[in-house]
Amino acid sequence: MAVVFNNKFFLSLLAIAAGALSTLAFAPYGLWPLALVSILLFLILIQSRSAKQAAWLGWLWGIGSFATGISWVHVSIDTFGGMPKIASLFLMALLIGYLAVYPALFAGITNRYFPKNNLTRYALAVPILWLISDWLRGWVMTGFPWLWMGYSQIDSPLGNFAPLGGVDLVTFATLLIASLTTLTLLTKRWSLALAPAVIFATGYGLNAAHWVTPNPDSRTSFALVQGNIDQASKWLPSERWPTIIKYTDLTKDHRDADIIIWPEAAIPAFEYEIASYLANLDALVKEYDSAMITGVINRSDEGLYYNSVLAVGQTGQDYSYNPEDRYHKHHLLPFGEFVPFEDIFRPLAPFFNLPMSSFSRGAYVQPNVVANGKDFAAALCYEIIFNEQIRHNVNDDTDFILTLSNDAWFGDSIGPQQHMEIARMRALELGKPVIRSTNNGVTAITDYRGNIVAQIPQFETAVLTAEVESTDGQTPYHGVGRWPLYIWSVLGLLLAAWLRKRTA
Repeated sequence: MAVVFNNKFFLSLLAIAAGALSTLAFAPYGLWPLALVSILLFLILIQSRSAKQAAWLGWLWGIGSFATGISWVHVSIDTFGGMPKIASLFLMALLIGYLAVYPALFAGITNRYFPKNNLTRYALAVPILWLISDWLRGWVMTGFPWLWMGYSQIDSPLGNFAPLGGVDLVTFATLLIASLTTLTLLTKRWSLALAPAVIFATGYGLNAAHWVTPNPDSRTSFALVQGNIDQASKWLPSERWPTIIKYTDLTKDHRDADIIIWPEAAIPAFEYEIASYLANLDALVKEYDSAMITGVINRSDEGLYYNSVLAVGQTGQDYSYNPEDRYHKHHLLPFGEFVPFEDIFRPLAPFFNLPMSSFSRGAYVQPNVVANGKDFAAALCYEIIFNEQIRHNVNDDTDFILTLSNDAWFGDSIGPQQHMEIARMRALELGKPVIRSTNNGVTAITDYRGNIVAQIPQFETAVLTAEVESTDGQTPYHGVGRWPLYIWSVLGLLLAAWLRKRTA
């Protein structure tokens, strides 16, 4: 074993394999204990090594994690990017290499400033520095907070920490358990194993906590239409009305639902182009005392383009074309919905000129979408991964979290399942059911604890019907957000620095 740990080649393979192992902890596999095993192996590999060696192993661990965990991104680049295979693979390699920088930074900084195998390193530095590296990854260049370890624990006892401090606290608890277990194994101080056991037991105990209360009077019937429209032909002019007619026909048998929902950009046209159709749809839905929500593309009077959410029917007003009175997506997908440094990138390849890659941002906080007396905090596709943005848009009147998406870009990959897992975490954090309508899956509804209560199969044309209760009350995370964890991270690092200096 010592030979393997001192052989650079095998050490590199072990780091990559340990990173790849973490992917099995996330959806669709859901083997959540493997997240702890992956981190533990990583921490063992980097212990007692120089900062430079640790950073290298951290980068390789990141390569293994992201190459397997976000492999779905290549489906979009390869299928719709218009690039030769070699170019799409090169672009994917650049993305993976960039994301792997964050675990490399974590490992290098940890071993540079906290090299000793003691409680200061494993109880303070490791979980806090990992959390900081995740926060950076979720912020730099608009952020990509995918594969945060906390998401893998949605079905584990640790998931019960989410209403207290969001997915960030779940990540912190996961890291703390793995880190202290590592110290236990390295030092053979078996009494230290009590701390991970207490954390797990606390998670089990929190399952009995009821931060919010279901409200039977809020019971609402939904019909979520999954059109299963082929992404490659969706925006062809010849397919516009066949697509609209398909959604309309699927809706007819479910007009008795309180609220009908179509997915992101379900209507393959600018809203102003079909305003008369929407006015007729508004009148039709009103006849059945119902409301309908759909994704639609908008263009403002100033020539700005928006990915939007529109409600018609029982909304308290008649339909009129007013792009200012819409929910507009705030957190845009880099290269998919906007191109950073577009003067440089757009001429390079067709991938950088994908349809709808010139959107503008809506405001960070926007009014809830109101339909049939219910208030929805909206999130379009990629936005659902930004927990603080969703938290700021859920207010005292919010009944449900609504997310419209189109994961057809990613084919039969693990991406849509991971996306659904992230949406489930938003329900658990904020104590509100999530209503998720998509083009070809995963179309599903969760309860306020993130459990899927209704779902239809992927890649089928279908309508999901269900009745859902909203909740009264507020989770601690909804009330204060990540601030307690921010404060602890600062104080914990200061304490770690003081202990390091004291024992130097």
